[in-house]
Amino acid sequence: MTMNNFLMTGPKAYLTYASSVRVGAQSAIQECKRQFALEKWNCPENTLSLSPHNGMRSATRETSFVHAISAAGVMYTLTKNCTAGDFDSCGCDDSKIGQPGGVGWIWGGCSDNVAFGEKISKQFVDALEDGHDSRAAVNLHNNKAGRLAIKATMRKACKCHGVSGSCTIQTCWMQMADFREVGNYLKLKYKHAKELEMDKKAARAGNSADNRDAVTHTFLIVATTELIYLESSPNYCVKNQTLGLHGTEGRECFKEDKNMSEWEKNSCRRLCNECGLKVVKKRTEVFTSCNCKFHWCCTVKCEKCKRVVAKYFCALKTGRKKNKKGRNSERVKKKHMHA
Repeated sequence: MTMNNFLMTGPKAYLTYASSVRVGAQSAIQECKRQFALEKWNCPENTLSLSPHNGMRSATRETSFVHAISAAGVMYTLTKNCTAGDFDSCGCDDSKIGQPGGVGWIWGGCSDNVAFGEKISKQFVDALEDGHDSRAAVNLHNNKAGRLAIKATMRKACKCHGVSGSCTIQTCWMQMADFREVGNYLKLKYKHAKELEMDKKAARAGNSADNRDAVTHTFLIVATTELIYLESSPNYCVKNQTLGLHGTEGRECFKEDKNMSEWEKNSCRRLCNECGLKVVKKRTEVFTSCNCKFHWCCTVKCEKCKRVVAKYFCALKTGRKKNKKGRNSERVKKKHMHA
């Protein structure tokens, strides 16, 4: 079952939230691509389907992130829309309004209704996982970790009240962080994701009682906030059509620049050199707006300026092999001539 199929066949009440779910899933894809833009695995489109029937029933470190960020994205958008009053069935979380919070402040304002977002996100996203084997359990665990990431990154916002702008007392509420912060949080969880050590025989038992017992026992020692996986990641350097992997040949990387982060500066080494590829430099024409002038009233007109910039890409090391082959051919020719 795909997300679109679920939206069409699920309870009619879910159609109210269908648009928010799609937007949330799309924001998850964008954040995944941003987080992995300069890594060997760069969150390709074909790996982003949460359907258990998409032919890629893997449970790697990377799919743990996909499940977490997808569940988080759907929950985030549903919560935002709920708090904004877009749904008749919910609004702000006012459960604490008027209660004392601490010295000089009380609960008030409009807290993001994460309980609603969590509930509906769980109903949508978790329903896509219809198996009962170890992979299904891992995926559901990572879905939950993604939703918990929304709660973990929430922060308190406050507003001052008093005469002439003084801050005699504050009213405070809880609001979600920017989704990018959620992405950063889950990327850190991805780096520290734990590989589950399970009884392989039981894991292969599919939906049997042995498998479910093995899963239950293993999960007792794993925190719900952590990402987990079952299988080692494939070699993302190499193109693999069966797995839908594009490899790193042809990927763009960045040479050192004072305005770049260390992660960006090391991208050519990571994407090219570590994958046995060389870095090639290509000059590319780029058009940008320039010489902009304000015209009364009220437009800004700009010219299009062309400049040539250097870009760097990963490429196969073919030159050395060809040269060696060429030298061998010349030796053979000379040997025949002397004979």
